[in-house]
Formats: sequence, structure tokens, C-alpha cells
Amino acid sequence: MPRGHHDIGGTTRDAGPINRAEHQLEDWEIVADAVNQALGARGIKRTDELRRAREQMDSELYRSLSYYERWIASMESILIEKKILTHEEIDRKVAEIEKKWGEP
Repeated sequence: MPRGHHDIGGTTRDAGPINRAEHQLEDWEIVADAVNQALGARGIKRTDELRRAREQMDSELYRSLSYYERWIASMESILIEKKILTHEEIDRKVAEIEKKWGEP
């Protein structure tokens, strides 16, 4: 079975060596994790849905995003699929947050 664009664990060709150094999470990464946990606790998304959303992501987009950026994009896809939010509602809220707090 050929590897999907998301299946890069253990390869050095596509992902390079694994960075095993300790690193401090950014505030937005902690918030991404909190949103993920809240959506799970409310039964809005399951872990397998989040994985499916990442696996179905455009290959070029997938490779351009960081770990938590993939989480955010996947949660957005799930919320739109389930008609909980629209692209426009998400974009409008992001613009509000960027105006108030600045771009990340």
C-alpha cells in the first residue's frame, strides 16, 4: 500500500529527522488543543474525524502547515461539514480576533 502524503512518520525523505528537543508551546497552540478537547467533550468531533480531515487535506497544504495548524484546519473542516459554522463565519471571527489582538 503506498503511503499517503500524511504518512511521513519515520521517513527522512519528506519530513526530515524528528526534532526531539524540548520546546515551549505557543499560546495559540495551547488554545488549539483546548478547542480540540472542548469539541471532543461536547461530542462535536471524534479523533478519527480529525485524522480523516488531516488525511484528506490537499497534499501541498498539508506539507506547508505545522502540526497544530493542521489541527486547526481539520477542526474547521469538521465544523463546516457538520454545518455548525460556515467559512464566512469563521473568516469573520478570525478578522475580528486579528483586529483586536494582531496577527499571530
